[in-house]
Amino acid sequence: MDPVVVLVLCLSSLLLLSLWRQSSGRRKLPPGPTALPVIGNTLQLSVKNTKKCFRNFSKVYGPVFTVHFGMKPVVVLYGYEAVKEALIDMGEEFSGRGIFPVVERTNKGHGIIFSNGKRWKETRRFSLMTLRNFGMGKRSIEDRVQEEARCLVEELRKTNASPCDPTFILGCAPCNVICSIIFQNRFDYKDQNFLNLMDKFSENIRIQGSLWILICNTFPSLFDYFPGIHNKLFKNIASLKSYITEKIKEHQESLDINNPRDFIDCFLIKMEQEKHIQPSEFTTENLISTVSDLFVAGTETTSTTLRYGLLLLLKHPEVR
Repeated sequence: MDPVVVLVLCLSSLLLLSLWRQSSGRRKLPPGPTALPVIGNTLQLSVKNTKKCFRNFSKVYGPVFTVHFGMKPVVVLYGYEAVKEALIDMGEEFSGRGIFPVVERTNKGHGIIFSNGKRWKETRRFSLMTLRNFGMGKRSIEDRVQEEARCLVEELRKTNASPCDPTFILGCAPCNVICSIIFQNRFDYKDQNFLNLMDKFSENIRIQGSLWILICNTFPSLFDYFPGIHNKLFKNIASLKSYITEKIKEHQESLDINNPRDFIDCFLIKMEQEKHIQPSEFTTENLISTVSDLFVAGTETTSTTLRYGLLLLLKHPEVR
């Protein structure tokens, strides 16, 4: 048989399979824009302004609608009421995390942010309890925050009231509060290890929001066969995990089970207590991913909130 005919038949089969999967799946999903075979709604989405695209979709299909990233359907909740109903009123039903190939490649289901089931529940429960013991919501953590706030003000004073981009400095402050809980000590803003951590965090956030990572999450085989910025992302994550691993080794060498100094000490003690329980969720791999998640979740969210607060103050200088 002619190779061209074989190729046409294969492509036609894939096209029909894609159409069948989309049509059969749509019967169980909320309405949404018509998806093209293979590429889904990719051409209808703008990476630079996804929010505007979703807002337009919500006007047509309502606050709950379906879009296709490639052949993968994704249900979108748009607006406060829809999100509140799902995450608050039906929090247990919506507590799971979706599968993102780029995250699976690096975390393998460990940590807090992208884990599920028993591992997520046990790791989350332990982390919340440990953070509370080290002062979250108490006076002791307030002292750490105030100390870091004073350091932040000193850094801002060094600008001598000249125009500057405060993004980096506003990221350093919350990151240092987390460092004091996880590693026991804060870093000087000029410390090279600290600067490397901050650079990799910010670069990873930028890469993960790129169009290429969206495409790779839709077609995971691209990770193995094509060059791209995902390799830089994987390299950064490996470097961060290597640094965390070194810190864990330092803690293991000086660990006093009767006097835990920080989050890592508490996790190591829990690992020792459960070493005879198989399978246990308290492993070195889960510790590394959990520490990394605490950094990512605490640093970027808080620094973004601080930037928005500063922007509002600049926009409304009359407010005191």
